[in-house]
Amino acid sequence: MTDGGVPKNLDELLRTAGRLQAEVSRVRDELDHRRVEGESGGGMVRCAVSGAGDLLSLTIDPALAAGAANLKMIEDLVVAAVNQAFGRARELAQQEMARVTGGLPMPPGLMGS
Repeated sequence: MTDGGVPKNLDELLRTAGRLQAEVSRVRDELDHRRVEGESGGGMVRCAVSGAGDLLSLTIDPALAAGAANLKMIEDLVVAAVNQAFGRARELAQQEMARVTGGLPMPPGLMGS
């Protein structure tokens, strides 16, 4: 039942946790290189976010920026596009982590930050 004083089921659990942690780390690295996009205003404002949640780019159609009176609208469209992209990045990360963990919820911080 024991191997060197460690119950076999505990030993197997620790090996499984180590494999899971390595897989989570691999997925996080992959997410750093994945890209999702958000847009608003019919595509007049576009942005790209990494799967890790970093803003990579922001593009504003020059026609939108033509008048200073559009400034508040531009700001609102930027916020909407960025929030859409961040939401997609969160969904991507959740899907990838669920695939790795088999859908099991992991306590915050268990698999690293």
